Amino acid sequence: MSASSAMLPPLPERLRPSSLDDYVGQKHLVGEGCVLRRMIESGNLSSFILWGPPGTGKTTLAHIIAQTLDREFFTLSAVTAGVKDVRDVFEKARSNSVFGGKGAPILFIDEIHRFNKAQQDALLGAVENGTIVLIGATTENPSFEVITPLLSRCQVYVLKSLEKADLQTLLERALTQDVLLRSRDIRLVETEALMRYSGGDARKLLNVLELVVDAQAGKETVLIDNATVTESIQENMAIYDKDGEMHYDIISAFIKSIRGSDPNAAIYYLARMIDGGEDPLFIARRLCLSASEDVGLANPNALLLANACFEVVAKIGMPEGRIPLAETTVYLASSPKSNASYMAIENALAEVKQSGNQPVPLPIRNAPTQLMSELGYSDGYKYAHDYPGHFADMEFMPEALRGKVFYEPAKNRHEDVLRAYLEACWPKYYPKEKK
Repeated sequence: MSASSAMLPPLPERLRPSSLDDYVGQKHLVGEGCVLRRMIESGNLSSFILWGPPGTGKTTLAHIIAQTLDREFFTLSAVTAGVKDVRDVFEKARSNSVFGGKGAPILFIDEIHRFNKAQQDALLGAVENGTIVLIGATTENPSFEVITPLLSRCQVYVLKSLEKADLQTLLERALTQDVLLRSRDIRLVETEALMRYSGGDARKLLNVLELVVDAQAGKETVLIDNATVTESIQENMAIYDKDGEMHYDIISAFIKSIRGSDPNAAIYYLARMIDGGEDPLFIARRLCLSASEDVGLANPNALLLANACFEVVAKIGMPEGRIPLAETTVYLASSPKSNASYMAIENALAEVKQSGNQPVPLPIRNAPTQLMSELGYSDGYKYAHDYPGHFADMEFMPEALRGKVFYEPAKNRHEDVLRAYLEACWPKYYPKEKK
Protein backbone atom coordinates (compact mmCIF):
# COMPACT_ATOMS: atom_id res chain seq x y z
CA MET A 1 0.00 0.00 0.00
CA SER A 2 1.33 3.46 -0.83
CA ALA A 3 2.16 5.95 1.93
CA SER A 4 -0.65 8.29 0.86
CA SER A 5 -3.31 5.58 0.73
CA ALA A 6 -2.19 4.22 4.12
CA MET A 7 -3.34 7.50 5.71
CA LEU A 8 -6.87 7.18 4.32
CA PRO A 9 -9.69 4.71 4.91
CA PRO A 10 -9.97 1.77 2.48
CA LEU A 11 -11.48 2.51 -0.92
CA PRO A 12 -14.93 1.01 -0.08
CA GLU A 13 -15.20 3.43 2.86
CA ARG A 14 -14.03 6.39 0.81
CA LEU A 15 -16.73 5.69 -1.78
CA ARG A 16 -19.57 4.82 0.61
CA PRO A 17 -22.61 6.77 -0.69
CA SER A 18 -24.59 9.09 1.58
CA SER A 19 -27.84 9.32 -0.40
CA LEU A 20 -30.19 7.02 -2.27
CA ASP A 21 -29.34 8.81 -5.51
CA ASP A 22 -25.73 7.60 -5.19
CA TYR A 23 -26.66 4.12 -3.95
CA VAL A 24 -25.92 1.39 -6.52
CA GLY A 25 -28.06 -1.73 -6.94
CA GLN A 26 -31.18 -3.07 -5.19
CA LYS A 27 -33.58 -1.20 -7.49
CA HIS A 28 -36.35 -3.59 -6.43
CA LEU A 29 -36.12 -2.01 -2.95
CA VAL A 30 -34.96 1.59 -3.46
CA GLY A 31 -36.05 2.35 -7.02
CA GLU A 32 -38.81 4.88 -7.68
CA GLY A 33 -42.04 3.69 -6.06
CA CYS A 34 -40.39 0.69 -4.38
CA VAL A 35 -40.94 -0.34 -0.79
CA LEU A 36 -37.92 1.10 1.02
CA ARG A 37 -37.92 4.33 -0.95
CA ARG A 38 -41.62 4.80 -0.15
CA MET A 39 -40.91 4.15 3.53
CA ILE A 40 -38.09 6.68 3.57
CA GLU A 41 -40.03 9.33 1.66
CA SER A 42 -43.03 8.97 3.97
CA GLY A 43 -40.89 9.07 7.12
CA ASN A 44 -42.90 6.18 8.56
CA LEU A 45 -40.02 3.89 9.35
CA SER A 46 -40.70 0.43 10.79
CA SER A 47 -38.27 -2.27 11.88
CA PHE A 48 -36.86 -4.58 9.21
CA ILE A 49 -34.08 -7.03 8.44
CA LEU A 50 -31.85 -6.84 5.37
CA TRP A 51 -30.87 -10.30 4.15
CA GLY A 52 -28.29 -10.74 1.42
CA PRO A 53 -24.73 -11.71 0.49
CA PRO A 54 -21.74 -9.63 1.60
CA GLY A 55 -21.04 -6.42 -0.27
CA THR A 56 -24.61 -5.77 -1.39
CA GLY A 57 -25.05 -2.53 0.56
CA LYS A 58 -26.81 -3.54 3.79
CA THR A 59 -24.76 -1.32 6.11
CA THR A 60 -24.68 1.52 3.61
CA LEU A 61 -28.44 1.46 3.22
CA ALA A 62 -28.97 1.65 6.98
CA HIS A 63 -26.67 4.71 7.20
CA ILE A 64 -28.44 6.40 4.28
CA ILE A 65 -31.84 5.87 5.89
CA ALA A 66 -30.69 7.36 9.21
CA GLN A 67 -29.04 10.32 7.48
CA THR A 68 -31.97 11.00 5.16
CA LEU A 69 -34.51 10.92 8.00
CA ASP A 70 -32.15 12.74 10.41
CA ARG A 71 -32.58 9.99 13.00
CA GLU A 72 -30.19 9.24 15.82
CA PHE A 73 -28.19 6.19 14.79
CA PHE A 74 -26.76 3.47 17.01
CA THR A 75 -24.81 0.55 15.63
CA LEU A 76 -23.80 -2.76 17.20
CA SER A 77 -22.01 -5.81 15.86
CA ALA A 78 -23.58 -9.07 16.96
CA VAL A 79 -20.09 -10.59 16.98
CA THR A 80 -18.90 -8.42 19.87
CA ALA A 81 -22.02 -6.96 21.53
CA GLY A 82 -23.88 -8.53 24.43
CA VAL A 83 -27.19 -7.96 26.20
CA LYS A 84 -25.65 -5.15 28.31
CA ASP A 85 -24.64 -3.28 25.14
CA VAL A 86 -28.18 -3.59 23.80
CA ARG A 87 -29.69 -2.27 27.04
CA ASP A 88 -27.21 0.64 27.11
CA VAL A 89 -28.49 1.67 23.67
CA PHE A 90 -32.08 1.51 24.91
CA GLU A 91 -31.22 3.76 27.87
CA LYS A 92 -29.57 6.32 25.60
CA ALA A 93 -32.56 6.18 23.22
CA ARG A 94 -35.02 6.77 26.09
CA SER A 95 -32.95 9.61 27.55
CA ASN A 96 -32.63 11.37 24.23
CA SER A 97 -36.33 10.98 23.45
CA VAL A 98 -37.10 13.19 26.45
CA PHE A 99 -35.66 16.10 24.49
CA GLY A 100 -37.79 15.34 21.47
CA GLY A 101 -36.61 14.44 17.99
CA LYS A 102 -37.66 13.53 14.52
CA GLY A 103 -38.62 9.96 15.30
CA ALA A 104 -37.40 6.90 17.16
CA PRO A 105 -33.63 6.31 16.98
CA ILE A 106 -32.37 3.58 14.66
CA LEU A 107 -30.44 0.62 16.06
CA PHE A 108 -28.46 -1.11 13.35
CA ILE A 109 -27.24 -4.61 14.26
CA ASP A 110 -24.76 -6.12 11.84
CA GLU A 111 -24.71 -9.93 11.58
CA ILE A 112 -27.85 -10.17 13.71
CA HIS A 113 -27.93 -13.92 13.04
CA ARG A 114 -25.05 -14.25 15.52
CA PHE A 115 -27.18 -13.00 18.42
CA ASN A 116 -28.35 -15.88 20.61
CA LYS A 117 -31.93 -16.25 21.80
CA ALA A 118 -31.39 -14.26 25.01
CA GLN A 119 -29.83 -11.39 23.08
CA GLN A 120 -32.65 -11.38 20.55
CA ASP A 121 -35.24 -11.56 23.35
CA ALA A 122 -33.72 -8.41 24.80
CA LEU A 123 -34.70 -6.53 21.63
CA LEU A 124 -38.38 -7.41 21.71
CA GLY A 125 -39.75 -4.86 24.18
CA ALA A 126 -37.96 -1.87 22.69
CA VAL A 127 -39.00 -2.82 19.16
CA GLU A 128 -42.58 -3.43 20.30
CA ASN A 129 -43.02 -0.12 22.12
CA GLY A 130 -41.16 1.96 19.57
CA THR A 131 -38.17 2.91 21.74
CA ILE A 132 -36.01 2.10 18.73
CA VAL A 133 -36.42 1.13 15.11
CA LEU A 134 -34.40 -1.99 14.49
CA ILE A 135 -32.53 -2.55 11.25
CA GLY A 136 -30.78 -5.90 11.21
CA ALA A 137 -28.33 -7.15 8.61
CA THR A 138 -27.64 -10.80 7.95
CA THR A 139 -26.09 -13.09 5.37
CA GLU A 140 -28.08 -16.03 6.76
CA ASN A 141 -31.72 -16.96 6.24
CA PRO A 142 -33.62 -15.09 8.99
CA SER A 143 -36.21 -17.86 9.12
CA PHE A 144 -33.58 -20.09 10.71
CA GLU A 145 -31.50 -17.53 12.60
CA VAL A 146 -33.96 -15.00 14.03
CA ILE A 147 -36.45 -15.94 16.76
CA THR A 148 -40.09 -15.99 15.67
CA PRO A 149 -41.34 -13.19 18.00
CA LEU A 150 -38.69 -10.80 16.66
CA LEU A 151 -39.22 -11.92 13.07
CA SER A 152 -42.94 -11.24 13.40
CA ARG A 153 -42.16 -7.63 14.32
CA CYS A 154 -39.86 -7.04 11.36
CA GLN A 155 -40.23 -7.08 7.62
CA VAL A 156 -37.51 -8.99 5.76
CA TYR A 157 -36.08 -7.45 2.60
CA VAL A 158 -33.82 -9.54 0.37
CA LEU A 159 -30.78 -7.90 -1.24
CA LYS A 160 -29.27 -9.38 -4.38
CA SER A 161 -25.69 -9.70 -5.57
CA LEU A 162 -24.80 -6.74 -7.75
CA GLU A 163 -25.17 -7.15 -11.49
CA LYS A 164 -22.38 -6.45 -13.96
CA ALA A 165 -23.82 -3.03 -14.85
CA ASP A 166 -23.86 -2.07 -11.15
CA LEU A 167 -20.24 -3.15 -10.72
CA GLN A 168 -19.25 -1.22 -13.83
CA THR A 169 -20.87 1.90 -12.37
CA LEU A 170 -18.91 1.47 -9.13
CA LEU A 171 -15.69 0.91 -11.05
CA GLU A 172 -16.10 4.07 -13.11
CA ARG A 173 -17.06 6.07 -10.02
CA ALA A 174 -13.93 4.87 -8.21
CA LEU A 175 -11.63 5.81 -11.06
CA THR A 176 -13.14 9.26 -11.61
CA GLN A 177 -14.23 10.38 -8.13
CA ASP A 178 -11.85 8.85 -5.58
CA VAL A 179 -9.29 11.36 -4.33
CA LEU A 180 -6.36 8.96 -4.84
CA LEU A 181 -7.33 6.98 -7.92
CA ARG A 182 -8.23 9.99 -10.02
CA SER A 183 -4.73 11.39 -9.46
CA ARG A 184 -3.13 8.29 -11.01
CA ASP A 185 -2.73 7.49 -14.70
CA ILE A 186 -4.83 4.34 -14.72
CA ARG A 187 -5.45 2.50 -17.97
CA LEU A 188 -8.42 0.14 -17.73
CA VAL A 189 -7.87 -2.39 -20.51
CA GLU A 190 -9.94 -5.38 -19.35
CA THR A 191 -12.54 -5.87 -16.60
CA GLU A 192 -13.39 -9.59 -16.83
CA ALA A 193 -11.07 -10.63 -13.98
CA LEU A 194 -12.21 -7.74 -11.78
CA MET A 195 -15.83 -8.77 -12.26
CA ARG A 196 -15.08 -12.45 -11.74
CA TYR A 197 -13.18 -11.95 -8.48
CA SER A 198 -15.82 -9.57 -7.15
CA GLY A 199 -18.58 -12.17 -7.42
CA GLY A 200 -21.27 -9.47 -7.29
CA ASP A 201 -19.77 -8.04 -4.08
CA ALA A 202 -19.19 -4.27 -4.25
CA ARG A 203 -16.76 -4.23 -1.35
CA LYS A 204 -14.71 -7.03 -2.85
CA LEU A 205 -14.60 -5.27 -6.23
CA LEU A 206 -13.24 -2.07 -4.70
CA ASN A 207 -10.77 -3.92 -2.47
CA VAL A 208 -9.40 -5.79 -5.48
CA LEU A 209 -9.16 -2.58 -7.49
CA GLU A 210 -7.24 -0.88 -4.69
CA LEU A 211 -4.99 -3.92 -4.35
CA VAL A 212 -4.12 -3.89 -8.05
CA VAL A 213 -3.40 -0.15 -8.04
CA ASP A 214 -1.24 -0.33 -4.90
CA ALA A 215 0.71 -3.25 -6.39
CA GLN A 216 1.86 -0.83 -9.12
CA ALA A 217 2.63 2.06 -6.75
CA GLY A 218 6.03 2.82 -8.28
CA LYS A 219 4.84 2.90 -11.86
CA GLU A 220 3.91 6.03 -13.76
CA THR A 221 1.04 4.26 -15.52
CA VAL A 222 -1.17 1.70 -13.78
CA LEU A 223 -2.31 -1.07 -16.10
CA ILE A 224 -5.47 -2.97 -15.23
CA ASP A 225 -6.07 -6.06 -17.31
CA ASN A 226 -6.98 -9.66 -16.56
CA ALA A 227 -3.36 -10.74 -16.10
CA THR A 228 -2.39 -8.00 -13.64
CA VAL A 229 -5.57 -8.51 -11.60
CA THR A 230 -5.02 -12.26 -11.35
CA GLU A 231 -1.33 -11.84 -10.48
CA SER A 232 -2.09 -9.29 -7.76
CA ILE A 233 -4.76 -11.51 -6.21
CA GLN A 234 -2.52 -14.58 -6.15
CA GLU A 235 0.39 -12.66 -4.61
CA ASN A 236 -1.74 -11.00 -1.93
CA MET A 237 -4.30 -13.66 -1.09
CA ALA A 238 -3.97 -13.03 2.66
CA ILE A 239 -4.87 -9.36 2.18
CA TYR A 240 -7.67 -10.21 -0.22
CA ASP A 241 -9.13 -12.72 2.25
CA LYS A 242 -8.98 -10.64 5.43
CA ASP A 243 -12.20 -10.19 7.41
CA GLY A 244 -13.80 -13.20 5.73
CA GLU A 245 -14.04 -11.69 2.24
CA MET A 246 -13.85 -15.19 0.70
CA HIS A 247 -16.55 -16.59 2.98
CA TYR A 248 -18.72 -17.78 0.12
CA ASP A 249 -15.79 -19.00 -1.98
CA ILE A 250 -14.53 -21.24 0.83
CA ILE A 251 -17.93 -22.70 1.72
CA SER A 252 -18.52 -23.34 -1.98
CA ALA A 253 -15.20 -25.17 -2.25
CA PHE A 254 -16.04 -27.12 0.91
CA ILE A 255 -19.41 -28.35 -0.37
CA LYS A 256 -18.09 -29.13 -3.85
CA SER A 257 -15.23 -31.15 -2.36
CA ILE A 258 -17.75 -33.24 -0.41
CA ARG A 259 -19.88 -33.62 -3.52
CA GLY A 260 -16.79 -34.66 -5.45
CA SER A 261 -15.93 -37.34 -2.84
CA ASP A 262 -12.60 -35.75 -1.89
CA PRO A 263 -12.33 -35.97 1.92
CA ASN A 264 -8.85 -34.43 1.96
CA ALA A 265 -9.88 -31.25 0.15
CA ALA A 266 -13.07 -31.07 2.23
CA ILE A 267 -11.08 -31.28 5.49
CA TYR A 268 -8.69 -28.61 4.22
CA TYR A 269 -11.51 -26.16 3.52
CA LEU A 270 -13.10 -27.05 6.87
CA ALA A 271 -9.79 -26.12 8.53
CA ARG A 272 -9.75 -22.83 6.58
CA MET A 273 -13.19 -21.97 7.90
CA ILE A 274 -12.41 -22.94 11.48
CA ASP A 275 -9.13 -21.03 11.45
CA GLY A 276 -10.93 -18.00 10.03
CA GLY A 277 -13.48 -17.98 12.85
CA GLU A 278 -16.47 -19.16 10.83
CA ASP A 279 -19.64 -19.83 12.82
CA PRO A 280 -19.52 -23.61 13.49
CA LEU A 281 -23.32 -23.89 13.27
CA PHE A 282 -23.17 -22.34 9.81
CA ILE A 283 -20.82 -25.18 8.80
CA ALA A 284 -23.03 -27.78 10.49
CA ARG A 285 -26.10 -26.53 8.64
CA ARG A 286 -24.27 -26.82 5.33
CA LEU A 287 -23.33 -30.39 6.22
CA CYS A 288 -27.01 -31.19 6.78
CA LEU A 289 -27.84 -29.71 3.40
CA SER A 290 -25.05 -31.65 1.69
CA ALA A 291 -26.20 -34.88 3.32
CA SER A 292 -29.66 -34.38 1.80
CA GLU A 293 -28.76 -32.91 -1.56
CA ASP A 294 -25.55 -34.72 -2.50
CA VAL A 295 -25.49 -38.00 -0.55
CA GLY A 296 -29.23 -38.51 -0.26
CA LEU A 297 -30.61 -42.01 -0.41
CA ALA A 298 -27.28 -43.44 -1.53
CA ASN A 299 -26.51 -43.45 2.21
CA PRO A 300 -29.55 -42.57 4.36
CA ASN A 301 -27.38 -42.55 7.50
CA ALA A 302 -25.59 -39.44 6.23
CA LEU A 303 -28.44 -37.11 7.17
CA LEU A 304 -28.74 -38.73 10.60
CA LEU A 305 -25.06 -38.16 11.28
CA ALA A 306 -25.17 -34.59 9.94
CA ASN A 307 -28.14 -33.75 12.14
CA ALA A 308 -26.43 -35.32 15.15
CA CYS A 309 -23.34 -33.26 14.33
CA PHE A 310 -25.39 -30.05 14.36
CA GLU A 311 -26.89 -30.90 17.75
CA VAL A 312 -23.53 -31.87 19.27
CA VAL A 313 -21.78 -28.74 18.02
CA ALA A 314 -24.63 -26.61 19.38
CA LYS A 315 -24.19 -28.28 22.79
CA ILE A 316 -20.41 -28.36 23.16
CA GLY A 317 -19.32 -25.36 21.08
CA MET A 318 -15.76 -24.75 19.97
CA PRO A 319 -12.95 -25.74 19.93
CA GLU A 320 -14.19 -29.28 20.65
CA GLY A 321 -16.88 -28.90 17.98
CA ARG A 322 -14.20 -29.18 15.31
CA ILE A 323 -14.05 -32.94 15.96
CA PRO A 324 -17.68 -33.86 15.07
CA LEU A 325 -17.47 -31.38 12.18
CA ALA A 326 -14.41 -33.21 10.87
CA GLU A 327 -15.97 -36.64 11.43
CA THR A 328 -19.11 -35.69 9.51
CA THR A 329 -17.15 -34.01 6.73
CA VAL A 330 -15.04 -37.11 6.12
CA TYR A 331 -18.10 -39.38 6.31
CA LEU A 332 -20.10 -37.36 3.76
CA ALA A 333 -17.17 -36.97 1.40
CA SER A 334 -16.46 -40.70 1.57
CA SER A 335 -20.11 -41.74 1.04
CA PRO A 336 -21.63 -42.73 -2.30
CA LYS A 337 -23.58 -39.87 -3.86
CA SER A 338 -27.11 -39.43 -5.14
CA ASN A 339 -29.08 -36.28 -5.93
CA ALA A 340 -32.18 -38.27 -6.95
CA SER A 341 -34.33 -36.89 -4.11
CA TYR A 342 -33.18 -33.35 -4.85
CA MET A 343 -34.04 -33.78 -8.54
CA ALA A 344 -37.39 -35.34 -7.62
CA ILE A 345 -38.57 -32.28 -5.71
CA GLU A 346 -37.17 -29.93 -8.37
CA ASN A 347 -39.05 -31.86 -11.08
CA ALA A 348 -42.24 -31.85 -9.02
CA LEU A 349 -42.00 -28.11 -8.32
CA ALA A 350 -41.50 -27.44 -12.02
CA GLU A 351 -44.64 -29.48 -12.76
CA VAL A 352 -46.66 -27.55 -10.17
CA LYS A 353 -45.60 -24.25 -11.76
CA GLN A 354 -46.49 -25.54 -15.21
CA SER A 355 -49.78 -27.34 -14.56
CA GLY A 356 -51.03 -25.50 -11.47
CA ASN A 357 -53.02 -27.03 -8.64
CA GLN A 358 -54.50 -30.22 -10.04
CA PRO A 359 -57.49 -31.64 -8.11
CA VAL A 360 -56.76 -34.40 -5.61
CA PRO A 361 -58.54 -37.65 -6.65
CA LEU A 362 -61.76 -38.20 -4.66
CA PRO A 363 -60.73 -41.63 -3.25
CA ILE A 364 -57.80 -40.14 -1.33
CA ARG A 365 -59.56 -37.03 -0.05
CA ASN A 366 -60.48 -36.80 3.61
CA ALA A 367 -64.20 -37.04 4.43
CA PRO A 368 -64.75 -35.58 7.93
CA THR A 369 -68.36 -34.50 7.24
CA GLN A 370 -71.50 -36.21 5.98
CA LEU A 371 -71.68 -33.86 3.00
CA MET A 372 -68.16 -34.80 1.92
CA SER A 373 -69.04 -38.48 2.14
CA GLU A 374 -72.13 -37.90 0.02
CA LEU A 375 -69.97 -36.11 -2.55
CA GLY A 376 -67.76 -39.18 -2.89
CA TYR A 377 -64.82 -38.06 -0.79
CA SER A 378 -62.77 -41.11 0.28
CA ASP A 379 -65.07 -43.41 -1.74
CA GLY A 380 -63.03 -46.24 -3.24
CA TYR A 381 -59.96 -45.72 -1.08
CA LYS A 382 -57.94 -48.89 -0.57
CA TYR A 383 -56.19 -49.19 2.80
CA ALA A 384 -52.77 -50.49 1.82
CA HIS A 385 -52.27 -52.57 4.96
CA ASP A 386 -55.32 -54.67 4.13
CA TYR A 387 -53.62 -56.02 1.00
CA PRO A 388 -50.81 -58.54 0.42
CA GLY A 389 -47.40 -56.99 0.80
CA HIS A 390 -49.05 -53.86 2.25
CA PHE A 391 -49.63 -52.56 -1.26
CA ALA A 392 -52.92 -51.77 -3.03
CA ASP A 393 -52.89 -51.06 -6.76
CA MET A 394 -54.61 -47.69 -6.97
CA GLU A 395 -53.74 -44.32 -8.48
CA PHE A 396 -52.80 -41.41 -6.19
CA MET A 397 -51.67 -38.82 -8.73
CA PRO A 398 -54.18 -36.23 -10.06
CA GLU A 399 -55.76 -37.60 -13.22
CA ALA A 400 -54.07 -35.09 -15.52
CA LEU A 401 -50.65 -36.14 -14.20
CA ARG A 402 -51.03 -39.92 -14.37
CA GLY A 403 -47.80 -41.48 -15.53
CA LYS A 404 -45.57 -38.63 -14.39
CA VAL A 405 -42.37 -39.90 -12.77
CA PHE A 406 -40.45 -37.39 -10.66
CA TYR A 407 -38.17 -39.74 -8.73
CA GLU A 408 -35.64 -41.81 -10.64
CA PRO A 409 -33.48 -43.95 -8.32
CA ALA A 410 -29.78 -43.44 -8.83
CA LYS A 411 -27.36 -46.32 -9.34
CA ASN A 412 -26.12 -47.27 -5.88
CA ARG A 413 -26.60 -50.10 -3.39
CA HIS A 414 -29.36 -48.46 -1.35
CA GLU A 415 -31.38 -47.12 -4.26
CA ASP A 416 -31.06 -50.38 -6.18
CA VAL A 417 -33.22 -51.86 -3.40
CA LEU A 418 -35.71 -49.02 -3.73
CA ARG A 419 -35.86 -49.44 -7.49
CA ALA A 420 -36.59 -53.16 -7.14
CA TYR A 421 -39.49 -52.40 -4.80
CA LEU A 422 -40.90 -49.72 -7.11
CA GLU A 423 -40.56 -52.01 -10.12
CA ALA A 424 -42.64 -54.63 -8.28
CA CYS A 425 -45.32 -52.11 -7.22
CA TRP A 426 -45.46 -49.90 -10.30
CA PRO A 427 -44.21 -51.84 -13.34
CA LYS A 428 -45.95 -49.42 -15.72
CA TYR A 429 -44.04 -46.48 -14.26
CA TYR A 430 -40.83 -48.27 -13.28
CA PRO A 431 -40.27 -50.98 -15.91
CA LYS A 432 -37.51 -53.47 -15.19
CA GLU A 433 -34.23 -52.30 -16.56
CA LYS A 434 -32.59 -54.45 -19.19
CA LYS A 435 -29.51 -56.25 -17.92
